[in-house]
Amino acid sequence: MSPVGRGWLPPRVRTLPPLQGHATVSGRVAPRYAPDMCGRARLSSDVSEIKLVFSIPPDRPAPNIAPSWNVAPTDPLPVVRFDPRAGERSLDVMRWGLVPFWAKDTKVGFANINAKAEGIEDRPAFREAFQRRRCLVPVDNYYEWKKTANGKQPYAIALADRGLMALAGLWETWRSPAGERVRSFAIITTIPNELCAEIHNRMPVVLSPARWPEWLGEAPTDARRLKALLVPYPAEEMVCWPVSARVGNVKNNDPGLIERTSAQ
Repeated sequence: MSPVGRGWLPPRVRTLPPLQGHATVSGRVAPRYAPDMCGRARLSSDVSEIKLVFSIPPDRPAPNIAPSWNVAPTDPLPVVRFDPRAGERSLDVMRWGLVPFWAKDTKVGFANINAKAEGIEDRPAFREAFQRRRCLVPVDNYYEWKKTANGKQPYAIALADRGLMALAGLWETWRSPAGERVRSFAIITTIPNELCAEIHNRMPVVLSPARWPEWLGEAPTDARRLKALLVPYPAEEMVCWPVSARVGNVKNNDPGLIERTSAQ
């Protein structure tokens, strides 16, 4: 997969907390995320390739976004949605960390980078988006940390064929009293498959292409059928490998982050 060119990348919010609490932002140790969260990913594929894989019409606008080997919460990512008026899919950039439309401010997004599949239809932050605003989040791989005797070892987790992953997501539009609009998303997590269970107790929901139309709302469905999609992806169709602890710091963002290293 070829990286995107010299595209514009919106500035990163520097109050971002790192996934495992060992990195610093602006010289300060940031708070930790809850242990059930999937909070780092890579998307270095070219936007034109993403549009091709997800069957987005060539004439739809293509977001101008730079490749990233260390995507973190509050960062922008392109997400795939279904546009019912046009009857086709679109690719739109949104902020990682869902901000419900009723929230007072955007800070709640830090707590909503993930949405647990269990009970998602009843949680106030996600229940309306689950019914009406579902999306796919393309990534090349995501990162997860495994507890070891020496600390925590990061792993890259990808599809076995190294193709683009389609993570199940929810999106939302928030507006401030001053009229500012923020579009954001959350990634849905579920119990891990056999491969991922060796590393962590959760994994993102990965959807195969056959399930995209139903999840995006292109095909008739209901809550029961949607919940049935939120299951672990087959372990035999995924791979993982240990990577450098450098990925724990959001300031590090280069192709070397996905290189295999020796596990601790």
